[in-house]
Amino acid sequence: MVLWEGYVSDEAMGTFAPIVVYWVYAGFYQLLPPLDNYRLHTRKEEEEKNSVPLTVVVKGVLLQQLVQATVAQGLFVLTSKANPSGASVQPSIPIQILQFLVAMLVMDAWQYFVHRYMHQNKFLYRHVHSQHHRLVVPYAIGALYNHPLEGLLLDTFGGAISFLVSGMTARTAVYFFCFAVIKTVDDHCGLWLPGNIFHIFFKNNTAYHDIHHQLQGTKYNYSQPFFSIWDKLLGTHMSYNLVKRPEGGFEAQLVKDK
Repeated sequence: MVLWEGYVSDEAMGTFAPIVVYWVYAGFYQLLPPLDNYRLHTRKEEEEKNSVPLTVVVKGVLLQQLVQATVAQGLFVLTSKANPSGASVQPSIPIQILQFLVAMLVMDAWQYFVHRYMHQNKFLYRHVHSQHHRLVVPYAIGALYNHPLEGLLLDTFGGAISFLVSGMTARTAVYFFCFAVIKTVDDHCGLWLPGNIFHIFFKNNTAYHDIHHQLQGTKYNYSQPFFSIWDKLLGTHMSYNLVKRPEGGFEAQLVKDK
């Protein structure tokens, strides 16, 4: 029994819950006070280096989410596992955990190779992926600010393939996609907050991804959103030292792996 059972279908929740979670979680970060003592970049850097206004970022994210919702709804309809009464049969908890882990690994693999190729192909970088890098100083609401083609190839197709390969039901997908959204937003939040569980349990975190957004780090740390496995295996991993700035906050300084 889940909270929405009897009110909203699993397919509808799997389509729209990640969108709601994105704006709630990213909005939480947006509404926080400046927190200069925990920022990875100063507010001055954010104003000077980012070349796109917040209103344009919001419109870009909404466009990507519209495409994602359309694809997700179609995918759930085509793969529905409901019985004749309309109820979905859920696998055991251990099976769902395994499906969750498989989906994480599949999504990581897909996003690593597509992301890396978008950097290596000069045409794709110039005309597609560079849109995301207009936010040199990442912030939470801009986590899904991408060119529409990148949003489709990287995030939407990546999510669909993860769902299909793992074999999870629409109900399990609700939790998986909401978790993936929260992790992605957190990786772009630009804050190194004490006690953040994502910083504790994941090496691929806010500071790790911040390295990739820096000019010297754009050819490194492609892995997202969960693990750094592919970076380490294929020589694109770059470590960092988190150094406290005299004026407050932190700086992720590149330390190239030997």
